[in-house]
Amino acid sequence: MKNRLLFGLMWMAALGFASCSDERDPSGSARMEVRLTDAPGNYDEVNVDIRSVQIHRETNDDGTGWTTLDHITPGVYNLLDFANGRDTLLASATLPAGRISQIRLVLGENNSLKLKGETSTRPLTTPSGQTSGLKLQINADLLADVTYVLLLDFDAAKSVVPRGNSGQYNLKPVIRTLTQGVAGGIRGSVIPAAAKPGIFVISAANDTIGGFADDAGRFLIKGVPAGTYKVQFSTTAPYKNKELTNIVVTNDRITEIAPVDLN
Repeated sequence: MKNRLLFGLMWMAALGFASCSDERDPSGSARMEVRLTDAPGNYDEVNVDIRSVQIHRETNDDGTGWTTLDHITPGVYNLLDFANGRDTLLASATLPAGRISQIRLVLGENNSLKLKGETSTRPLTTPSGQTSGLKLQINADLLADVTYVLLLDFDAAKSVVPRGNSGQYNLKPVIRTLTQGVAGGIRGSVIPAAAKPGIFVISAANDTIGGFADDAGRFLIKGVPAGTYKVQFSTTAPYKNKELTNIVVTNDRITEIAPVDLN
């Protein structure tokens, strides 16, 4: 289910992430989105209050190294809205390249449940999670300039636990994580740097991602989903336009091309 939904969503998202870089960042960075999906449960609503999303970038969790994702949409999410292949964006950020070990969801107190046939919701008690947060193992390596999706597959059926015969329920989240590179990129340079061409990466369906070379003639077009492309270089006289064909991009790395001479 996960692989089917990712590509179509990410082709649209990748257009927003496409950019050029002067490549002076020695560590490099990766783009990450955190998305929520759900395995269906036999309820009308399972509402979860998500306040914050944090990533741990160190191997050992000693209380340090947590980064709060800066673009987040906190709120109450009905998990059943995201069943059967649907998902929603929770948070996103640009992170330093390297290994991430955990994700932490900080939950609020407005968690609730609506049973089949009922008209009102019941509270879902969360024994832990509101303060320290719900921690999940990831253990994934982020490569520089690659775009990733971290998909949180929330199992609603297993996450709602009855408290005996009291009619009350606990929320004990059962979540599977999937980290997947969804867009790579194209890196290279032009000769001479003074040509400063516009650069267009064009798919077989004529979808276009663009950018420019920097003052040194270098370029990096990010957010390019896997596929085969033509790359056009558009400049002005006395320099010449040029087109490269059959440039193959994979989701998990940056494709390097030889210097392009525009003389």
